[in-house]
Amino acid sequence: MENRDALVGDEAGTVGDAAREGFGGEDGSPVNGFSLGTEPNPHPMNSPLGTVLLEVEKATVRFGKFVAVREASLALRAGSLLGLIGPNGAGKTTLLRAIASLQPLTQGTIKVLGEPIRPGDEEAARMIGFTPDVPPCYDGLTVRQFLGFVAAGYGITPENTVPVIDFWLEKVWLTDKREQKVRALSRGMKQRLGIARTLLPNPQIILLDEPAAGLDPAGRVQFRKLLCDLRDQGKTLIISSHILSDMEDYCTHIAIMSHGSIMQFGTVREISEGVDDGRCRYTIVLAEPLARMGDLLRDMEGVEKIQVERLVITLEYWSEKHRAAGLLKELVEKGVPVAGFAPNAAGLEEAYLRAGIRQVD
Repeated sequence: MENRDALVGDEAGTVGDAAREGFGGEDGSPVNGFSLGTEPNPHPMNSPLGTVLLEVEKATVRFGKFVAVREASLALRAGSLLGLIGPNGAGKTTLLRAIASLQPLTQGTIKVLGEPIRPGDEEAARMIGFTPDVPPCYDGLTVRQFLGFVAAGYGITPENTVPVIDFWLEKVWLTDKREQKVRALSRGMKQRLGIARTLLPNPQIILLDEPAAGLDPAGRVQFRKLLCDLRDQGKTLIISSHILSDMEDYCTHIAIMSHGSIMQFGTVREISEGVDDGRCRYTIVLAEPLARMGDLLRDMEGVEKIQVERLVITLEYWSEKHRAAGLLKELVEKGVPVAGFAPNAAGLEEAYLRAGIRQVD
């Protein structure tokens, strides 16, 4: 799981029959290269499953002496959904902008279907869709007018514009807002509109920077379903997010970034379970607060990475059951009012905490 040239998609498993279905009209006919319904699409996908769509080779971005992205390397196949996680300032947004051909590389290359891309590359722009954390919108237009403007820019034919817009408005739950001015939308609605704008030209590679930040709980559930549908139809997606619990549900792979570098990479299971170094994190719940609890724990052999929040304590200790039992016994003997003691379940949040990555200043 170290930073290395990584080819994503082999371990993702069979994505199922949904990958062979397209978006189609009521009669199954394709609209602007994709179909709008649930019937199997007789037209082949632009990129069959297994095709390497995106290659990032030692990508480096410098701003003066500051290195925002440092020799990042990834290769993503059709049907991959990569979750990009890390603290603010880790380089996630800069890497997404570079892949979207919006940010020049200082060194390295980025290829789409084996061809290098550069800022301003129109062919790459048609293949790649990017939604920033604050999607750009024209507040004075209605939702339908704004998407119509975008559709014209991508060369979507007039006869296809209305059905394509209506399709994506339904997918992002904005059908009843089509005639409303953009300025009147809530933050979450603008986020969903930005996603519709990105998906309008049917890109093969989809980059989303904090797409769920403004969504309510129901919207996040619907958004996860949309991402899974896109993934299973052979798109390649990279999602940057701090909502790690959601990413466990829909990602095939995870990359953890810190200080511009990809520190860990692997399947969700590999990252969640981590390297078995014989240690794990525990949560201790106290029946009542105890003064100088942190000092007491620091004096105990093998206890590390202690966090005390009044009645809840997390710490790292040996994972063997007999050692854990010994720690619990020692705590009770020292008069600690233990009401709960358990190892933390494996998961992305736990893996991220164990990685020890701190906020970038």
